[in-house]
Amino acid sequence: MSAPRRVLPDAANRRGWCPSLARPMPTGDGLLARIHPPLGILTRAQIRAVAAASRAFGNGHVDVTARANLQLRGVTEATRPALVAVLGGAGLGDMRADGGPQRLTLTSPLAGLTADAVDVRTMASAIEAHGLAIAGLPPKTLVLIEGGGTDLSGIAADIHVRATGPGIATVGLADEAGVTWIATCDEARTAEAVAGLLRAFATSGRRRIRDLADTERASLVRALPAILADEPPPPSVGEGGPRSGSGEGSAGSGKGAPLSRPSLTRGPPSPARGGGKPALSVEACSFLEVEAPFGRCTAAMLDRLAEVADGLGIDEVRVSPTRGFVLPMRGVPSHRRGEALADLAAAGFVTAPDDPRRAVATCPGAPACASGSTPTGADAARLAEAFRPFAVSGMTAHVSGCAKGCAHPARADLTLVARNGRYGVVLDGSPGDAPALELTFDAALERVWRAKSGTLAQAFGPSPSPRQAFAEPAIGTTI
Repeated sequence: MSAPRRVLPDAANRRGWCPSLARPMPTGDGLLARIHPPLGILTRAQIRAVAAASRAFGNGHVDVTARANLQLRGVTEATRPALVAVLGGAGLGDMRADGGPQRLTLTSPLAGLTADAVDVRTMASAIEAHGLAIAGLPPKTLVLIEGGGTDLSGIAADIHVRATGPGIATVGLADEAGVTWIATCDEARTAEAVAGLLRAFATSGRRRIRDLADTERASLVRALPAILADEPPPPSVGEGGPRSGSGEGSAGSGKGAPLSRPSLTRGPPSPARGGGKPALSVEACSFLEVEAPFGRCTAAMLDRLAEVADGLGIDEVRVSPTRGFVLPMRGVPSHRRGEALADLAAAGFVTAPDDPRRAVATCPGAPACASGSTPTGADAARLAEAFRPFAVSGMTAHVSGCAKGCAHPARADLTLVARNGRYGVVLDGSPGDAPALELTFDAALERVWRAKSGTLAQAFGPSPSPRQAFAEPAIGTTI
């Protein structure tokens, strides 16, 4: 039986808005305008353009999303037209005005740096071109192309494309349990196959493919182009874990097992990667990966990123679904790599693989978010250090400003959900699950510190003393 659910926020405040430059979203600190870099790639000039636009037309804060997009905060109705013009001139304008997805595909930021079985970037470009010609696609529609040396198995999508051999790809549809693999095709035919599925989906009236009824799903399969008729059936490629999530905030919806974040780094899995994920086939020296702390950076940090890319002679910086950036480093002397990492760390980026902040997700919280009731960013930073022993073992935590859980709607080992200045504590669950306790942040933090030699379940179990039981009642308990 699933855990009891809280009452969700009012419909007007629910997750689901898909902002763009032309249609920004109202938040607590003004309008939030989303930039969708084509194929998740930025030039140095574009990075500087985003930084300058953030200063001139926003409040200087920039979010990096789980779909490898950027969000400018603090935009106003007065500054929005100039923002649209400036970023459009930089090649970062909206791709469509019909309400459809501004960016349809998500790929590995390492695509092209590895000995890929398929040409991921060419395939993504072809799918994007097909998508622009399909009217009626819901704004959150996502095609995930797996390949390119990155483990993307925790990313939610509507259509999944996985390289299963040299020049061969398998196509799958999202469902409530994970992914159903429906066809295998030659690399050159994959984009057309995906386009056929997208055209059929656009006529269904549904927001996500996972919501389709069985009859509707069968209609999508029948829509596959006839050119696939002579292709072999899809091989057993594995389910890849449940993938029921949807939004920019994170990888899943909270159904099924916890979803780990994308894995980029080589060697032993870093804390936020969930442990046990495959190591990359790419040489570690061929790229440099950094994260924005909790997915947030400033205009000054972006300027420094562009300066580091200048010094390395790199004109292409890739936005990563780990909420950070990847700099291709092939051909760059090894000593320059260390210098670049030091410069980016000094600028405020997370650079160490074992930094516990990688294991903690959080949203901007109050006052930046109108739905938030606590300053979650500051609380998450304090929690990260206390959570270090758990992060090392691959556990994850989430500090959410409300039950929407935008930063990580999936399950985490520890989720703190803000409510009226306190936090509901959810163990091994998602933000919408009913909390076992409601504590002040300091009380919750003390329990995490105390749990170093034990488990989270023990630390957040029954209060160890009558005094604490009175001070820290379970939700719904009358004392």
